[in-house]
Amino acid sequence: MKYIFLGTIAPEWLGRHEKRVKACKDKAAELGMTFEGINYTQGVYDFVDVVDVSDPFIVLGFSIWYGKQGYGKITTMPAFDEAAMGKAVAAA
Repeated sequence: MKYIFLGTIAPEWLGRHEKRVKACKDKAAELGMTFEGINYTQGVYDFVDVVDVSDPFIVLGFSIWYGKQGYGKITTMPAFDEAAMGKAVAAA
């Protein structure tokens, strides 16, 4: 399943980008989660990522871990592909 991460970066981590990203990728690998896209934005969120993960509890755990590290905050939401949307429309 794919999820979208809408995230912020705590000010104290803005100058330590590489260290934060490496830690996040290492934790994701440990949990069995894969980053498919990491995109930086301007506005309300500092980044929009796409991840692939087998279990929503992994997403929850990663989000809690991210906050506990002091990196910032992540808002998550499931992302459905066109086939899933077609099935949902047909079922409705």
